[in-house]
Amino acid sequence: MSRGISIGVVGGGAAAVCLVDALARADGLPGELVVFEPTPHVWRGRAYQVDTEILRVNATPEDMSVREGDGAHFRRWLATRAGASTTGQDADFRSAAYFPARSLYGAYLEDSARAGLGELRRRGWRVSVLSEAVTAARRMPHQVLLSTGHGRKQCFDHVVLAVGAGGPQDVCGLRGAPGFLAEPYPLSTTLRTLADDDHVVVIGSGLTCVDIVLAIAARGHRGPVSVVSRAGVLPAVRQRPRSLDLRHLTPQRLMAVAAASGGLTVDDVWGVARAEFREAGAAVHTVVDEIAGVRRDSAVDRLRRHLGAVDSPDLALRLLQHAIPSAGPTIWSLLREEEKGRILRRHRRTVMSLCCPMPPSSAAVLLALAESGQLEVLAGLRGIRPRAAGGFEVEIAGRARFGADKVVNATSASLECFAADARPLMSSLIRDRAVGRHPHGGLQLEPGSGRLVHDGIADRRLYALGSVATGAQFFTFGIPVLVDQSRRIVAALQEPARRAAPPRSGPVPRHGAGPLPVAR
Repeated sequence: MSRGISIGVVGGGAAAVCLVDALARADGLPGELVVFEPTPHVWRGRAYQVDTEILRVNATPEDMSVREGDGAHFRRWLATRAGASTTGQDADFRSAAYFPARSLYGAYLEDSARAGLGELRRRGWRVSVLSEAVTAARRMPHQVLLSTGHGRKQCFDHVVLAVGAGGPQDVCGLRGAPGFLAEPYPLSTTLRTLADDDHVVVIGSGLTCVDIVLAIAARGHRGPVSVVSRAGVLPAVRQRPRSLDLRHLTPQRLMAVAAASGGLTVDDVWGVARAEFREAGAAVHTVVDEIAGVRRDSAVDRLRRHLGAVDSPDLALRLLQHAIPSAGPTIWSLLREEEKGRILRRHRRTVMSLCCPMPPSSAAVLLALAESGQLEVLAGLRGIRPRAAGGFEVEIAGRARFGADKVVNATSASLECFAADARPLMSSLIRDRAVGRHPHGGLQLEPGSGRLVHDGIADRRLYALGSVATGAQFFTFGIPVLVDQSRRIVAALQEPARRAAPPRSGPVPRHGAGPLPVAR
């Protein structure tokens, strides 16, 4: 960076930790950094707050490092932590891989943030972390003015929006109904309201649902548990880790394919993936069968099959899961818009299931509960209604309505909504015409830099990190994705100031098609 700059970061969760670490390792004159986080979960965020030790991260330490280019960073931290063994009894009993407790990972995030801020202070940066919500932003001639709910006003050269996703959607309109747990976390507190014999319904079948079922089982719950959703698709099961190197599914190869054909299609990506599979000796039909199996097989049959394949020598699914964080951002930025819409409409649940798998030991608990008859996974959710006498009535397509005592919400955040405490800020930016909404959710941004865009103009003052970029990016979560996004943002901050190009309207260019005009 050519001069000391001021940076305001709105949101202090895991994404902000990745950004702080990247900034602490960048060159440049000392400046000012202010992080705004109104919740008590600073650095941990909602996902890694202090909670029951039953909850585990869903990836191994090498995929959870906040340090770009240093996959061993988290494992080295674990080695310094008393009682944090990555082998033996603490390893997954099905795959021998280590999946740390989420609370423990939250402590790593806290320590990493403190270390990054300490390094910045050592180099002369002025650093503040404020427990205040930013409620408005207004572009000034060369800066952005942020206002908080506490009445604070401060101008920054650059602002990074890292507010995180909103809470779970209330898809059945149950908010306020007795017995409905709208926000499940922290599970160590919320699940205390369940009686041991309650019939519990969990809305949603993703990773949050897995957390809830595991925590319910760990409490010794005796009553039935029904997981209900529209599709009834559980996360896949993570296989035993293998060391992999991608030779074809690389940003360089994908950009070359897109340049040759004027854009990227799903068929183009599949062609490159087939070459990757062939060279690795992986069975292409494995992925094809899994995609078909999401609609064909019952959730329990699919769970059983995946558990049986934990030690499979076939690398196809491992390659797919490895390629997503490394090549996924490039693929999404190069895909034609009609292709993106098709994926979101028809394949989003499948991709999320395959590429965000659960640990094998978690899957084993779910399968045991299902085979005992205590757990069922039902697709075709039509609605849930409170009963006047207490409890709920659940309606599933093709099945008689049934009653439940408690309902726990495990749905994901809406693609179109921001976190509740960030909505006033986002509304002010949209009113100011500083940002544009993306048709698939989130905000428009420039591929590569993370700069926010309005009317085809990228603003070097405003950046998006994490879920704010939903739509412009397919995967906006997961530590490898956040680390990569943070690296790109810090690189953009390091670019020498250049004269702003004249304003123009038009579509955001695809990745590799050249930078947008930049407003200073």
